[in-house]
Amino acid sequence: MTKIAVVDTETTWGDEVMSLGIVIADAKDYKPLDRRYYVFDPEYRAGGIFSNVLFRMPKTETHITTREAALKETDAWLAAAGVEKIFAYNGSFDKAHLPEWNGYEWYDIMRIAAYKQYNHSIPVSAECCKTGKLKRNYGVEPITRMLSGNSAYCEMHNALQDALDELNIMRMLKQEISVYETAGI
Repeated sequence: MTKIAVVDTETTWGDEVMSLGIVIADAKDYKPLDRRYYVFDPEYRAGGIFSNVLFRMPKTETHITTREAALKETDAWLAAAGVEKIFAYNGSFDKAHLPEWNGYEWYDIMRIAAYKQYNHSIPVSAECCKTGKLKRNYGVEPITRMLSGNSAYCEMHNALQDALDELNIMRMLKQEISVYETAGI
């Protein structure tokens, strides 16, 4: 079984990563297999727009540690799982904030979810560019609402929960992994 990782970060007011959520999933059916959640200390103490949800995950899953220790631990964990590919929504943002992970292959889920060629839930009436890309409202929240039909869904902005939601977008789009691999960063 080939495994992938879906990653999300949340940043401080000063644009430093304060939390990291990672989900290892099966590349065939996008079912989550394992997950990790880190809150970086001292970075989280600076605060950020989503500081209020940093500790919404169970205490047993929330690892408060240094960035260096977390990335060293996750490198070993990802290697043991055979993960070589990382997926993220608006992946350029996360990749730029995790330069230590430049050795991985990175892919952007948004580059698939925002296009009517791949997202069959995009209404015919939606404003799209000639390329088929939505002109607006293609963030995690509107895309999840569109795909799930749940108009009450709200993105939590907790790095682990968001990584799980981004994996769910991959599952709901029902595209093969090879389609996501066209969206390399």
